[in-house]
Amino acid sequence: MRPMWRSIMRGALLLAGLVAAGLALLHLPGGGAQAALDRLAALAGGNGGGAAWFVAAGGALCAVAVPRQAVAYAGGYAFGLWGGSALSLAAQMLGCVANLAWARLVARDWARRRLRGDGRLARLDRFLSANTFAATLLLRLLPVGNNTALNLLAGASGVSAWRFLLGSALGFVPQTVLFALIGAGVRVDGMAQIGLGVALLAGSAALGVVLLRRLRAAA
Repeated sequence: MRPMWRSIMRGALLLAGLVAAGLALLHLPGGGAQAALDRLAALAGGNGGGAAWFVAAGGALCAVAVPRQAVAYAGGYAFGLWGGSALSLAAQMLGCVANLAWARLVARDWARRRLRGDGRLARLDRFLSANTFAATLLLRLLPVGNNTALNLLAGASGVSAWRFLLGSALGFVPQTVLFALIGAGVRVDGMAQIGLGVALLAGSAALGVVLLRRLRAAA
């Protein structure tokens, strides 16, 4: 099996695990998990403390390589589709900026040594440098790869920070909304909503693969 499809299979397994965990939490006796989520959502709707906590914690998790899809799923589960999507996107961008700044300001020499020693990373660095916005956008559309590694690579390579961040923000949106949709569906036992999210995610992944191949061929 090709590396790309192995990565897609890992993404599918991540999604299956998240759905299973959410359903298990939802059906815990006594409603403990649901009550905790209700309190968090109430905080977000009131003084914003819950929302700020979620963004800070989610940003820290994304920065240390927790899958951003898991953060979006948790956001949808706790805050609903649109609130969860917005908060999760903010958390993902916070983690992205933290990684980029750390690699650029603190660890650029270390990261560059890693690039020289890893042929795959060196090829990705050249690809990203030549097509910063388009390559970042497409790589973010795919439910594969290591989000933190890409952030650190961009920081080490000296690519345009604003192009990288803009491509990241736009590329994060589809999967963030889709995983928030699935998380929100799990919370209310909305199986049709979960199914729609899974189908849209599969379509997004397929489109991303096709566009990435075309960009590589044109580079």
